[in-house]
Amino acid sequence: MNFTAKQIAEVLNGEIVGDSTIEVNKLSKIEEGTIGSLTFLSNLKYKNFLYTTNASIVIINKDYELEKEVSCTLIRVDDAYKSFATLLQFYNKVKLNKSGIEEPNYIDKTAKIGENVYIGAFVYIGKNAIIGDNVKLYPHTFIGDNVEIKSDTLVFSGAKIYSESVIGSNCTIHSSAVIGSDGFGFAPTETGSYDKIPQIGNVVLEDFVDIGACTTIDRATLGSTIIRKGVKLDNHIQIAHNVEIGENTVIAASTGIAGSTKIGKNCMIGGQVGIVGHITIGNNVKIQAQSGVTRSLDDNEKIQGTPAIEYNNYYKSYAYFKNLPSLANQVKNLQNDILILKEKHE
Repeated sequence: MNFTAKQIAEVLNGEIVGDSTIEVNKLSKIEEGTIGSLTFLSNLKYKNFLYTTNASIVIINKDYELEKEVSCTLIRVDDAYKSFATLLQFYNKVKLNKSGIEEPNYIDKTAKIGENVYIGAFVYIGKNAIIGDNVKLYPHTFIGDNVEIKSDTLVFSGAKIYSESVIGSNCTIHSSAVIGSDGFGFAPTETGSYDKIPQIGNVVLEDFVDIGACTTIDRATLGSTIIRKGVKLDNHIQIAHNVEIGENTVIAASTGIAGSTKIGKNCMIGGQVGIVGHITIGNNVKIQAQSGVTRSLDDNEKIQGTPAIEYNNYYKSYAYFKNLPSLANQVKNLQNDILILKEKHE
């Protein structure tokens, strides 16, 4: 898809210096620019590349003064970094702006389909499902019975949304994510085997939630597993049954959260964190990567380690831990010295 300098300048409210008709069809780093690419300069550490880049268009700050002539077309803006980010959002929106219904697919006759939707090839939509306006379902997605997906949500290829799940508006669900699979509920029997406990609840995603690739969110045993507005989940995360995650909390990859744990608003949870079940984590909590959380946490706590302790205490403890071999040798030497002193006095 080609864009002219004039079109880009209109999007960014920028000023063109050079050829307004020149076209670009890709984005690049300034040091790797090629003919037909668009890039930007905001960090002056890279300013020398402005005069050597082969990029066709470069976005720069209005107040930047050229030291010599450039071969590219410039678009001057108030803030080059923010403008490039705006352009990335615009580009992504255009790239993903698909519509229409591809064949083959299966859409149950009881399902309700909104306006301006995109339904890719091999999509399955079950009984009584509701698909809102501007929803995009990429090929090979599965939408179970009684699922509701609200407007402007994207579901990428291979994602599975089980029955009764409710997905808010402006959500993004990436490939191979599973929403609404059974919670891990089994009851031991007298013979040592396990009987499955039916999981009859659902999953609720509120608006503006992002779910990474291969992340799994289990349905509740009873009630709902709830992901609140603005939550961002990375790839390969496990959210167990009846968990609740508060607004605008972000969680990095490979984290696991056990059943019925409640997490507050605006928390930041690093990668490979393990959180036990049936605890409550307050608002604005920060949990460092690879921590093991075994207790409830108050608002604003910062923790690290396994079992996780207060962040500063962890680093004080680590200072001792990493020196344990030398400390052990010191203790051994002191013991030997004490034995020698005892022998001299006997």
